[in-house]
Amino acid sequence: MKKKIENSSDLFPGRVVVRPQVSWQSRLRNMLLVCLLLLLLSWVMFEMGRRSTGEVDAASLIVPGEPYHMATCSKTKRKNLCAQLAELTRQFQISQTTNDDLVKQTGLLSKENNRLKQELDFFEHVMTGNTKLENGIAVHQFSLKKDGRPQLYRYTVSLVQGGQRPKDFKGTLKFFVNLRQNDQRRTVLLTNKEAKQNFPIHLKFYHRIEESFKVPPDTIVESIKVEVFKQGDSKVLLTQTVELSK
Repeated sequence: MKKKIENSSDLFPGRVVVRPQVSWQSRLRNMLLVCLLLLLLSWVMFEMGRRSTGEVDAASLIVPGEPYHMATCSKTKRKNLCAQLAELTRQFQISQTTNDDLVKQTGLLSKENNRLKQELDFFEHVMTGNTKLENGIAVHQFSLKKDGRPQLYRYTVSLVQGGQRPKDFKGTLKFFVNLRQNDQRRTVLLTNKEAKQNFPIHLKFYHRIEESFKVPPDTIVESIKVEVFKQGDSKVLLTQTVELSK
């Protein structure tokens, strides 16, 4: 009888636990909520740490389109970072000024180098006999070209004097620019740095002049003419015209 009871106990199941079923949408929602809370907590801790160490966003110190002022910055931001920004601004201005000066000096050196090359080429031709100088004054080279800057033009003229033991030549030059403005042709007499229309010259063998002039917008420069006068004589000794170099 006892054996029958023991065998019959195997027929009853063990304890059964009933749990409610959770959908996958609810689980996903809970995971996202936990992640957001963790991110929020991390951001709060980061901000607290940044403010406690005195770190300031440098971008917030500079407002686009507004100049940097040390006094305003010192009132609203930390002084040490403002001082650093002021020093960087000063160094940038110095660097920019230095670069501008270098560009100007490079341009001047380039023009001086071209002038020396032309003079050297001229004297080499004279010494080798390839260029024969006639008696009296002559125009060796005359050119007109754009200077590279808007409405600015540069002209160059080289004068030579030949003959046996020539005397020093003293005289003046006049330059006339032929241009077109508002569909009308005009001729303008140029002036030198002293605002005089006559360019004085004094040479024995060689003399070179290089100057520039500026014209108003919507003006087309076509050519330039030079007239050579001997000192004390109003009669034109020599004249030559050149077109604008393309």
